[in-house]
Amino acid sequence: MTDSTRRSFLSGVAAAAAAPLAAHSLAAGVDRQRAIPAPKPLSLLVLGGTGFLGPHFVQSALARGHTVALFHRGKTNGELFPELEHLKGDRESGDLEALKGRTFDAIIDNSGYVPAHVEATAKLFAATAQQYLFVSTVSVYEEPESGPNSFDENAAVGKVTDEQVVAVRTIRESMPHYGALKARCEAAAEAAMPGKVANVRPGLIVGPRDTSDRFTWWPVRADRGGEMLAPGDRDAEVQMIDVRDLADWMVHILEKRLCGVFNAVGYSGPVTMEQVLQGCRNATSTPGSLTWVDEEFLLEQQVGPWMEMPLWIPRDARRRYENERAIQNGLTFRPLADTIRDTLAWAKTERGDRPFQRTGLKPEREQEVLLAWKSKAK
Repeated sequence: MTDSTRRSFLSGVAAAAAAPLAAHSLAAGVDRQRAIPAPKPLSLLVLGGTGFLGPHFVQSALARGHTVALFHRGKTNGELFPELEHLKGDRESGDLEALKGRTFDAIIDNSGYVPAHVEATAKLFAATAQQYLFVSTVSVYEEPESGPNSFDENAAVGKVTDEQVVAVRTIRESMPHYGALKARCEAAAEAAMPGKVANVRPGLIVGPRDTSDRFTWWPVRADRGGEMLAPGDRDAEVQMIDVRDLADWMVHILEKRLCGVFNAVGYSGPVTMEQVLQGCRNATSTPGSLTWVDEEFLLEQQVGPWMEMPLWIPRDARRRYENERAIQNGLTFRPLADTIRDTLAWAKTERGDRPFQRTGLKPEREQEVLLAWKSKAK
């Protein structure tokens, strides 16, 4: 994979068995504590809150006894949480009128992509809010020319020029420089509210309500049964996080007034591609099998990593994100088997039978590659 291809590929990761899953001590997520009221209820403002992560965060915060208001445009799932206060506005057009004069203990920004938008909202509450929680991404990290492919929170972040920042006014315009602009968003929040910002950097977020299908494809594919193409190295590490674990931990961050930068990725021990795929097989009673195909052959067959073949990352593009800081500050993980089971249940009851448009090999293409692989082995 060329350097330019690798950089392009990694920007898309915006952005994660034979042994029992329990062997990795993937502790149950703190959502089991949701029914326990927080010692001190907080008033929270969520910028967004009706997409994927937002609803899980809102549910967790409400269960802990916090008060939540939502600020959004009303264009995505606006019918959610009718019992809550919905403040209508649009950061892209600069319409923040509904927020002026309001006070909240903490602001949760899970819809910030443009530095100017983050700066405007953070400044609006700089004098009154005790905390600003910004949901960033591990895609902020600068791609190294050489050296270790492991990143902790002190690793260098991507750069973007001031002229490029000024030119970006919409979310769509931010995509070519997604990671670097997220880093500038982090800096904008910190500049407006120094010492009061928690920058949370997830990788792949998975679980119920995930319509990106970057993980959902696998449980659904396993449930379809039959011979399933398993890509690349069995022992390749997979780092992802259940949306409910992330949401619960974000509430924990606010309750503990934690600030700083945190890589919010799984797990408490290595989880491999084989364990993920075997876990998907174990979650269904539909007969099926796994056929492992090496990455050199997949690349020869022009099978696309990550989106066409979800979770698969070729060796020279793999990165590891260190999560010790987050774990030391309360991040825990439910068993991977729970994530797989619940994602499959959601997909079967709510996602329905609609075909996968953006991710996953089409059935006929999968069979084509498997036949070619078997022919080569003869």
